[in-house]
Amino acid sequence: MWDAGCATGAEPYTLAMILRENMGQFLFRNVRILATDLNGQFREIIAKGQYPLEQVKRIPSGLFEKYFNPGDEPETFTLTESLRRSIKFQEHDLTSLQPIRSGFGLVVCKNVLLHLNPKQRVEVLRMFHEVLLEGGFLATEPTQKMPVEAQDWFRPVCSSGAVYKRV
Repeated sequence: MWDAGCATGAEPYTLAMILRENMGQFLFRNVRILATDLNGQFREIIAKGQYPLEQVKRIPSGLFEKYFNPGDEPETFTLTESLRRSIKFQEHDLTSLQPIRSGFGLVVCKNVLLHLNPKQRVEVLRMFHEVLLEGGFLATEPTQKMPVEAQDWFRPVCSSGAVYKRV
């Protein structure tokens, strides 16, 4: 899985928690999420998996107790090692149009495409189409509509139009 534009890592860690809860420990051992962002300053935050109370207080208590431990600093909490191991961070500029690799079953790109101009948006979507496996999924921002130029590459999976399947 590729989480493109992951910022501080909250999104890929959330995805990891959801997958771990639904797949079980045994299958989850094989999950690898590649989290990328243009800004490499977040690499340490993601690797350490430590967040202030303000950022984690809305997590349901059952998940919080299961996946977080007290952090090194007061009022911080650190994700468990099993979740941190499932995520690798890499600095990447989506507008370079150079994929980080191919063969993904899922690409998540939230809150990034809306910052690109229409031409860049189409080119980045083309890159996602090329790196997804046949039948792979693309999750985008619900407010972001699929450009006309890219509509032959993906078909909506849900009515909100935020999840697409590669055609």
